[in-house]
Amino acid sequence: MRELSPDRPDKTESPYTLDAGHFMVEMDFATFTHDDTDGVRTETWNVAPVNLKVGLLNNVDLQFIYDNYIHVRTQDRLDTTTQSGFGDLTPRLKINLWGNDGGKTACALLPFVKFPVNTDHLGNDAVEGGMIVPLSVKLPAEWDMGLESAASCFRNDAGSGYHAEFIQSITFDHGIIGKLSGYGEFFSDLSTEGGPGWVGTVDIGLEYLVTENVQLDCGCNLGVTRAADDVNAFTGITARF
Repeated sequence: MRELSPDRPDKTESPYTLDAGHFMVEMDFATFTHDDTDGVRTETWNVAPVNLKVGLLNNVDLQFIYDNYIHVRTQDRLDTTTQSGFGDLTPRLKINLWGNDGGKTACALLPFVKFPVNTDHLGNDAVEGGMIVPLSVKLPAEWDMGLESAASCFRNDAGSGYHAEFIQSITFDHGIIGKLSGYGEFFSDLSTEGGPGWVGTVDIGLEYLVTENVQLDCGCNLGVTRAADDVNAFTGITARF
Protein backbone atom coordinates (compact mmCIF):
# COMPACT_ATOMS: atom_id res chain seq x y z
CA MET A 1 0.00 0.00 0.00
CA ARG A 2 0.94 3.63 -0.40
CA GLU A 3 2.13 5.67 2.57
CA LEU A 4 -0.68 6.83 4.85
CA SER A 5 -1.89 10.21 3.57
CA PRO A 6 -5.18 11.23 5.21
CA ASP A 7 -7.11 14.42 4.55
CA ARG A 8 -6.80 15.38 8.22
CA PRO A 9 -5.68 17.01 10.45
CA ASP A 10 -5.12 20.24 8.49
CA LYS A 11 -7.92 21.78 6.42
CA THR A 12 -6.00 21.36 3.15
CA GLU A 13 -7.13 18.10 1.54
CA SER A 14 -4.68 15.46 0.35
CA PRO A 15 -4.56 14.60 -3.39
CA TYR A 16 -3.67 10.96 -2.65
CA THR A 17 -6.42 8.32 -2.72
CA LEU A 18 -6.96 5.25 -0.58
CA ASP A 19 -5.76 1.99 -2.14
CA ALA A 20 -8.47 -0.02 -3.90
CA GLY A 21 -10.24 -2.53 -1.68
CA HIS A 22 -9.24 -0.85 1.59
CA PHE A 23 -11.14 1.20 4.15
CA MET A 24 -10.09 4.17 6.25
CA VAL A 25 -11.60 6.02 9.20
CA GLU A 26 -10.59 9.65 9.85
CA MET A 27 -12.21 10.94 13.02
CA ASP A 28 -11.99 13.64 15.66
CA PHE A 29 -12.34 12.31 19.17
CA ALA A 30 -13.76 15.76 19.91
CA THR A 31 -13.45 19.30 18.64
CA PHE A 32 -14.20 22.54 20.52
CA THR A 33 -14.94 25.89 18.88
CA HIS A 34 -15.22 29.27 20.62
CA ASP A 35 -16.27 32.57 19.06
CA ASP A 36 -17.12 35.94 20.62
CA THR A 37 -18.33 38.58 18.16
CA ASP A 38 -20.44 41.70 18.78
CA GLY A 39 -21.44 40.53 22.25
CA VAL A 40 -22.57 37.08 21.05
CA ARG A 41 -20.58 34.17 22.48
CA THR A 42 -20.85 30.77 20.82
CA GLU A 43 -19.32 27.55 22.10
CA THR A 44 -19.59 24.34 20.08
CA TRP A 45 -18.65 20.77 20.94
CA ASN A 46 -18.57 18.22 18.11
CA VAL A 47 -18.08 14.64 19.28
CA ALA A 48 -16.68 12.05 16.87
CA PRO A 49 -17.24 13.73 13.49
CA VAL A 50 -16.02 11.15 11.00
CA ASN A 51 -14.88 10.68 7.41
CA LEU A 52 -15.38 7.09 6.23
CA LYS A 53 -13.46 6.12 3.07
CA VAL A 54 -13.44 3.15 0.73
CA GLY A 55 -10.94 2.64 -2.09
CA LEU A 56 -12.79 1.94 -5.34
CA LEU A 57 -10.00 2.04 -7.94
CA ASN A 58 -6.25 2.66 -7.88
CA ASN A 59 -6.94 6.39 -8.26
CA VAL A 60 -10.50 6.77 -6.91
CA ASP A 61 -11.97 6.62 -3.41
CA LEU A 62 -15.45 7.31 -2.05
CA GLN A 63 -15.92 9.25 1.19
CA PHE A 64 -18.78 9.91 3.60
CA ILE A 65 -18.41 12.78 6.08
CA TYR A 66 -20.85 12.88 8.98
CA ASP A 67 -20.84 15.55 11.68
CA ASN A 68 -22.19 13.20 14.34
CA TYR A 69 -23.15 14.68 17.75
CA ILE A 70 -23.07 18.48 18.06
CA HIS A 71 -23.81 20.69 21.07
CA VAL A 72 -24.01 24.47 20.58
CA ARG A 73 -24.41 27.06 23.34
CA THR A 74 -25.11 30.64 22.23
CA GLN A 75 -25.19 33.53 24.71
CA ASP A 76 -25.95 37.21 24.06
CA ARG A 77 -26.79 40.13 26.35
CA LEU A 78 -30.37 38.97 26.81
CA ASP A 79 -30.58 35.21 26.54
CA THR A 80 -28.79 31.86 26.34
CA THR A 81 -29.86 29.09 23.97
CA THR A 82 -28.60 25.55 23.42
CA GLN A 83 -28.92 23.11 20.53
CA SER A 84 -27.99 19.43 20.58
CA GLY A 85 -28.28 16.81 17.89
CA PHE A 86 -26.69 15.44 14.75
CA GLY A 87 -25.20 17.17 11.74
CA ASP A 88 -25.27 16.79 7.96
CA LEU A 89 -23.98 14.05 5.63
CA THR A 90 -21.49 14.90 2.86
CA PRO A 91 -20.50 12.26 0.27
CA ARG A 92 -17.31 13.00 -1.71
CA LEU A 93 -15.48 11.30 -4.58
CA LYS A 94 -11.72 11.80 -4.82
CA ILE A 95 -10.14 11.27 -8.24
CA ASN A 96 -6.35 11.45 -8.38
CA LEU A 97 -5.13 13.00 -11.64
CA TRP A 98 -1.41 12.33 -11.21
CA GLY A 99 1.24 11.58 -8.60
CA ASN A 100 -0.59 8.87 -6.66
CA ASP A 101 2.30 6.41 -6.90
CA GLY A 102 5.31 8.70 -7.13
CA GLY A 103 6.69 12.01 -8.31
CA LYS A 104 7.30 15.41 -6.77
CA THR A 105 3.74 16.62 -7.30
CA ALA A 106 0.25 15.15 -7.03
CA CYS A 107 -3.17 16.59 -7.86
CA ALA A 108 -6.78 15.46 -7.53
CA LEU A 109 -10.40 16.46 -8.07
CA LEU A 110 -12.73 16.19 -5.08
CA PRO A 111 -16.41 16.94 -5.86
CA PHE A 112 -18.84 16.86 -2.93
CA VAL A 113 -22.54 17.24 -2.13
CA LYS A 114 -23.97 17.98 1.32
CA PHE A 115 -27.33 16.49 2.27
CA PRO A 116 -29.29 18.15 5.11
CA VAL A 117 -29.98 15.37 7.60
CA ASN A 118 -29.32 17.45 10.73
CA THR A 119 -31.54 17.67 13.80
CA ASP A 120 -32.46 20.58 16.12
CA HIS A 121 -31.77 23.16 13.37
CA LEU A 122 -28.02 22.44 13.36
CA GLY A 123 -27.85 23.16 9.62
CA ASN A 124 -29.57 25.20 6.96
CA ASP A 125 -31.66 22.31 5.54
CA ALA A 126 -30.30 22.89 2.02
CA VAL A 127 -28.50 20.69 -0.48
CA GLU A 128 -25.11 22.26 -1.20
CA GLY A 129 -22.00 21.22 -3.09
CA GLY A 130 -18.81 22.14 -4.83
CA MET A 131 -15.42 21.11 -6.17
CA ILE A 132 -12.09 20.93 -4.32
CA VAL A 133 -8.72 20.75 -6.13
CA PRO A 134 -5.85 19.72 -3.81
CA LEU A 135 -2.20 19.82 -4.92
CA SER A 136 0.83 18.38 -3.09
CA VAL A 137 4.46 19.38 -3.73
CA LYS A 138 7.58 17.74 -2.28
CA LEU A 139 10.11 20.44 -1.36
CA PRO A 140 13.84 20.21 -0.55
CA ALA A 141 15.01 19.22 2.95
CA GLU A 142 12.04 16.80 3.36
CA TRP A 143 9.44 19.56 3.51
CA ASP A 144 5.98 18.90 2.08
CA MET A 145 3.69 21.65 0.81
CA GLY A 146 -0.04 21.31 0.23
CA LEU A 147 -2.22 23.71 -1.72
CA GLU A 148 -5.98 23.77 -2.15
CA SER A 149 -8.45 25.71 -4.26
CA ALA A 150 -12.19 25.13 -3.92
CA ALA A 151 -15.41 26.63 -5.26
CA SER A 152 -18.74 25.87 -3.57
CA CYS A 153 -22.41 26.77 -3.95
CA PHE A 154 -24.08 27.47 -0.57
CA ARG A 155 -27.54 28.59 0.49
CA ASN A 156 -27.82 32.25 1.49
CA ASP A 157 -28.13 32.91 5.22
CA ALA A 158 -31.44 34.64 4.51
CA GLY A 159 -32.75 31.27 3.28
CA SER A 160 -33.51 32.32 -0.30
CA GLY A 161 -31.15 31.67 -3.21
CA TYR A 162 -27.53 30.56 -3.33
CA HIS A 163 -24.10 32.19 -3.41
CA ALA A 164 -20.57 31.11 -4.26
CA GLU A 165 -17.71 30.65 -1.81
CA PHE A 166 -14.04 30.31 -2.69
CA ILE A 167 -11.40 28.61 -0.53
CA GLN A 168 -7.63 28.94 -0.82
CA SER A 169 -5.21 27.30 1.59
CA ILE A 170 -1.54 26.47 1.92
CA THR A 171 0.12 24.14 4.42
CA PHE A 172 3.70 23.09 5.19
CA ASP A 173 4.57 19.81 6.93
CA HIS A 174 7.90 18.53 8.26
CA GLY A 175 9.18 15.82 10.56
CA ILE A 176 10.14 16.88 14.08
CA ILE A 177 11.62 13.78 15.69
CA GLY A 178 11.11 10.11 14.97
CA LYS A 179 7.50 9.49 13.93
CA LEU A 180 6.33 12.91 15.13
CA SER A 181 5.73 15.64 12.57
CA GLY A 182 4.04 19.03 12.56
CA TYR A 183 2.36 21.46 10.19
CA GLY A 184 1.52 25.11 9.82
CA GLU A 185 -1.28 26.35 7.57
CA PHE A 186 -3.07 29.45 6.35
CA PHE A 187 -6.71 29.04 5.33
CA SER A 188 -8.95 31.55 3.53
CA ASP A 189 -12.70 31.38 2.77
CA LEU A 190 -14.27 34.23 0.81
CA SER A 191 -18.05 34.41 0.33
CA THR A 192 -19.79 36.38 -2.43
CA GLU A 193 -22.84 36.85 -0.20
CA GLY A 194 -21.30 39.61 1.87
CA GLY A 195 -22.42 39.62 5.47
CA PRO A 196 -19.67 38.72 7.96
CA GLY A 197 -16.95 38.84 5.29
CA TRP A 198 -13.65 37.04 4.78
CA VAL A 199 -12.77 34.05 6.98
CA GLY A 200 -9.06 33.61 7.60
CA THR A 201 -7.33 31.25 10.04
CA VAL A 202 -3.78 30.29 11.00
CA ASP A 203 -3.65 26.59 11.87
CA ILE A 204 -0.99 24.51 13.65
CA GLY A 205 -0.89 20.85 14.63
CA LEU A 206 1.04 17.66 15.34
CA GLU A 207 0.84 14.17 13.83
CA TYR A 208 2.22 10.95 15.30
CA LEU A 209 2.46 7.83 13.14
CA VAL A 210 1.77 4.97 15.57
CA THR A 211 2.00 2.30 12.84
CA GLU A 212 1.96 2.40 9.04
CA ASN A 213 -1.85 2.29 9.26
CA VAL A 214 -2.64 4.38 12.37
CA GLN A 215 -1.97 8.07 13.02
CA LEU A 216 -2.88 10.26 16.00
CA ASP A 217 -3.10 14.03 15.73
CA CYS A 218 -4.05 17.23 17.50
CA GLY A 219 -4.22 20.86 16.47
CA CYS A 220 -5.60 24.35 16.94
CA ASN A 221 -7.06 26.74 14.36
CA LEU A 222 -6.85 30.43 15.27
CA GLY A 223 -9.07 33.03 13.64
CA VAL A 224 -7.23 36.07 12.28
CA THR A 225 -10.21 37.85 10.72
CA ARG A 226 -13.43 39.14 12.27
CA ALA A 227 -15.63 36.57 10.50
CA ALA A 228 -13.56 33.58 11.63
CA ASP A 229 -14.14 31.60 14.82
CA ASP A 230 -11.69 32.70 17.50
CA VAL A 231 -10.40 29.23 18.42
CA ASN A 232 -11.00 25.70 17.18
CA ALA A 233 -9.09 22.94 19.02
CA PHE A 234 -9.27 19.23 18.23
CA THR A 235 -7.69 15.82 18.60
CA GLY A 236 -8.28 12.78 16.44
CA ILE A 237 -7.17 9.58 14.75
CA THR A 238 -6.76 7.99 11.31
CA ALA A 239 -6.95 4.20 10.92
CA ARG A 240 -6.58 2.25 7.64
CA PHE A 241 -7.82 -1.32 7.15
